[in-house]
Amino acid sequence: MKKSLVLAMAMALGVTASAYAANPFSDVPAGHWAYDAVNKLAAEGVVDGYPDGTYGGDKLMTRYEMAQIVAKAMAKGANVDKLAAEFADELDSLGVRVANLEKKADNVKITGQIRASYRDVDGGSDDNQGRLRTRLFLNGQINEDWSYTGRFENNQYYTDDNDGDDDVDLNWAYVTGKVGGVKVEAGRQDFVKADVLDNRGDGVKLSYGKDVKVFGWAMKASSDKYVSGSNWDEKDADGKVIDTLVEDGDRIYVAGVEAQIGVVDAAVRYYNADNWREQDIWEAAVAGEIAKDLTLRGAYFYGDSDMEDYDGDNNGWLVGLSYRGAKASQPGSWGVYANYSDRPLATFLQPTVFSGGYADYPVDSYWYDDANDVEQFGDGYEGYGVGANVTLAKNIVAGVKYTDFESREGSEDAQVLWSELVFTF
Repeated sequence: MKKSLVLAMAMALGVTASAYAANPFSDVPAGHWAYDAVNKLAAEGVVDGYPDGTYGGDKLMTRYEMAQIVAKAMAKGANVDKLAAEFADELDSLGVRVANLEKKADNVKITGQIRASYRDVDGGSDDNQGRLRTRLFLNGQINEDWSYTGRFENNQYYTDDNDGDDDVDLNWAYVTGKVGGVKVEAGRQDFVKADVLDNRGDGVKLSYGKDVKVFGWAMKASSDKYVSGSNWDEKDADGKVIDTLVEDGDRIYVAGVEAQIGVVDAAVRYYNADNWREQDIWEAAVAGEIAKDLTLRGAYFYGDSDMEDYDGDNNGWLVGLSYRGAKASQPGSWGVYANYSDRPLATFLQPTVFSGGYADYPVDSYWYDDANDVEQFGDGYEGYGVGANVTLAKNIVAGVKYTDFESREGSEDAQVLWSELVFTF
């Protein structure tokens, strides 16, 4: 081991040994195969030998002794990445930083999530659903400034009319980096401002700042059942045809300012949607801790729509209260929350509560009344949700949520009990 070590270290340092003084070790005389290499390593301070003046080339080294040599070589600028990777734990105990090495060694990192969920619906649709969702995340370092993120997803459904999905979709594929001081995320990804928008799309996110952040998004909705809300495209019992809120290919633009002021988070955001409703939405939101582990949040929304014959409300609001929250890395951690929303149709695009099976939605957004030969519009939803979550073991989190929504003007309603068990790895 020492034979290969001294030769490798000497080559990595890239300086000829003849420039140095006589060999300091009595057991490595001139003419020895290792004379030049050992002389060089000693002169560079990489090897010290033993107190009796010997090098001890025939002795076995401990991993800790080897790590010390590697650390000294790294300090001299030697390219010993493979050795540093092998002795990473020992180097860490020595306090040697190997951040650049870690980037190279973990150039592609794969993580995953499995979520088993069940949705029980009572009300307008009775759309019960059991689902097993599997996701694999890929994170790759392109260089020191840019990285790549991808996500593969498969869904299996276990209830009644829900068929299993044998396809595995690459539904995230984007790069992240900086241009000047501006953070850039470009590609297919989720565009989420949960109370207004929760969509997957192709586009770009730009942001600048830290405590006060200015941001802008531009996206085109991509083909995905949770984006399009495909179950809205069928006639209900009364023959009403309900359009999707956001359809594939719709353009959406978001801009705003988000700031952290002490323990308070505040934001002002503007949304423009080139969808069938031609919407403009303004949002003002605030959230902060009012007591230890207790967070209060609220938001006001104003919506303007070019929908023909729409004369619904333009003002909406919500309020929420949460206590603690389950953390996957902390077994036994838990949390509870509650919220109430009053949201006219003009004040939302595709909120999280409508996405991914978290709830059902009694929103008769649009239909044509054949009897009276006129277009009809519902006027959004109102209601409440409560929930709780707990970390059962490391990386295993259970959650339950109950929502009770009703149409603001119509007779539709939905009560949903939704539960999940999430595994991360």
